[in-house]
Formats: sequence, structure tokens, C-alpha cells
Amino acid sequence: MPGLATTEANTSAALASSVVSFDICETYASFLKNEELSAPLAAILALSKLIETSDGITPIPFFRGHVDQKIIAGTMLELVKALNDGAEGLKASTSNPISLNAGCELFIAFVTLLPHDSASFSDLKLELVRQGQKYASEALTYRDKIANLALGFIKDDSVILTHSYSRVVMKTLLRAHERKRISVYVTEARPRGLGLRTYEELTAAGIPCTVVLDSAVSYVMDKVDFVLVGSEAVVESGGLINAVGSNQIAIIAQAANIPFYALAESYKFHRLFPLSQYDLPTHTSNILSFPLSSGGNVASPPTTGAIKPLHEKFGNADYIRQMTPEQIACNPGVDYTRPDLITLVFSDVGSLTPEGVSQYVVGMFAG
Repeated sequence: MPGLATTEANTSAALASSVVSFDICETYASFLKNEELSAPLAAILALSKLIETSDGITPIPFFRGHVDQKIIAGTMLELVKALNDGAEGLKASTSNPISLNAGCELFIAFVTLLPHDSASFSDLKLELVRQGQKYASEALTYRDKIANLALGFIKDDSVILTHSYSRVVMKTLLRAHERKRISVYVTEARPRGLGLRTYEELTAAGIPCTVVLDSAVSYVMDKVDFVLVGSEAVVESGGLINAVGSNQIAIIAQAANIPFYALAESYKFHRLFPLSQYDLPTHTSNILSFPLSSGGNVASPPTTGAIKPLHEKFGNADYIRQMTPEQIACNPGVDYTRPDLITLVFSDVGSLTPEGVSQYVVGMFAG
């Protein structure tokens, strides 16, 4: 029937025009452009946006190559599935999903446990979005809380060793500098060299600072009063996941009887229970593997790129050797520090022993 066909065509066109295109990975990346937002908070905001756009049928490209996947989030079961799928898409989009996954787990647990008396499911989704955005806004104050808490443990004329670059560590050191005299050693943190960023910002603020070779940590340890590091995540055992090199610093600090303090916002508390480095989600069979040729034999070293003669620049016969990108890719970016190596964890929920962190994480997800 012509009339029926016309009606069906108009209905299809109306539905097509009402569909909202949403890419959770692009949304997450856009939130990360705000330097104040860490990965867990960006993940929470991205999942909140997913809920906001989940009315009706929405194409959501959770996984690259599956851009036409469609969901109907008309019930709580469907909404939780959509959130879990979105979290999986975010994890698949990065080589280090640990920190963002902490945020995803926290938000999804909140969604499933939130008591409510909403009149409709649409009202409930609006409330979830509002609560997610409110939490992210409040969480931006956590670094200030941690800085104020840690300040009580920093004495005048303290010499501090820190590792790589951490926003909460920077906040704490700058806060301490306002009221006390401190000096800071910072590791170079190869291969990304983020310790140099820490050095530049501390020096610009007038804090005496010296860069330490990663291989010279034991050399400098006897000169410091304590170690202060940030975190990618604090896991259920009370252990720490952070920039690679943190574990060996903690081992050296314990051997020298130097306190090792970690700073961590509570949204980085993560339900992981690694027993070793090889239990981390970032570990792959390629990390620290021996290169083999196609015939199964040990591969020959690269002939270009790995060795750069200095005399080309400075007119002498000395050489500087640098790792190739392939060699760097075969190394870990983060490592795991056992809870027995950590003195205290300073968080927005208080100063906790590793055992206290473990109890808190269990309570976070117990409702």
C-alpha cells in the first residue's frame, strides 16, 4: 500500500535523524585534554556521557572496527551491559588500561549499588549522570586534601626523593615549599624522561632540585629523608602500581631504612591482586623477551639507530648508545611494589597503611 510505505519511510527517516552518534574512545580522549583530569576521572565522565546518550537506539563504536554496534539501554541490565562494553572498549584502546579501569570499575559499581526512588528509568539515568559529573568535580579537590595531609609528615629542611612525574606529588611538594624548606632529588625516569619535567617545574618554583640517574638511586638514598611517589593504582593487597622503577626504589629504601610514601587519590584504588610483575594487565609475552630471527635463532643487533657517534656533533671519537624504539617497546612502563615495601599511603580518605588500604578497597565495592 502506497500510504503505508510512505508512513514507514517517514518513520525510518525520523528514527535515523534522532540517532545520536557516540564514540566513547573519542569522548574519553577529549576529557583527557584537561590536564587536571586523570585517566580514572576521564573514564567516569566518558561513561556518564554514555548513559546520557543511551536513550533509544544509539550506535556506539566501543571497539574499533565495530562502529555499527547498537544498544538499547531501556533497563538496568541493558545499561550495565552497555557500561561494561564501553569500559572494555576503553581498555582495548590503550596499552596501559590500569588507571582508567580503576575509574570504570568504581563508576559501574556505583551504578549497580545506588539506592534510588526515581519515578522512571529515564529519571534514574539522569541522576546517574548528575552523580557521575558531581563526583568528578569533587574529585578534583582530592590532590589538595592529600597535599595538606602529607604536609604534616614533611619536616623543615627535608630532603626528598621522588620518581618520574606525578600531579599529586607536584601539588604536595609545591604546598610544602610554601611553608617549609625542602630539597628534592628526582629520577630521570627513562625512557620517557618525565623526571625532567618534574625538575623543570620544581626549579621554576624555586625549589632546589637535582636529577638523579635511574641507576644511581642507591647512591643517593643515604642522603634523603624519605621517598615520595605518585601512583597509577593502589591495588587490593595494598601494593602500588606506578611508573617503572618505583619497585626498585622501594626495595632500596627499605634496605636503607628510609620511609617510602605513596600518594594516591581514592579513585585509583583498584580491585586487582597481582602477586608479581607478570600478573599486571600491561604485561605481555613481548616484554623483556629475547629477540629471535625467523629461523628461531638469536637475532643480530640492529646496525642502525642504536649507536650514534658523538664525533658527528662534537668532533671526538666518543660514542653514546641509545635504545631503539623496538628495545624500549620490549620494556615495561609500570611495575608493582609489594605492600611490605610501602610505609604509608596518603589519600583523600586519610593516611593508610597498606593493610588499611586493603580493608578500604574491600569496603568500597561491598556496598
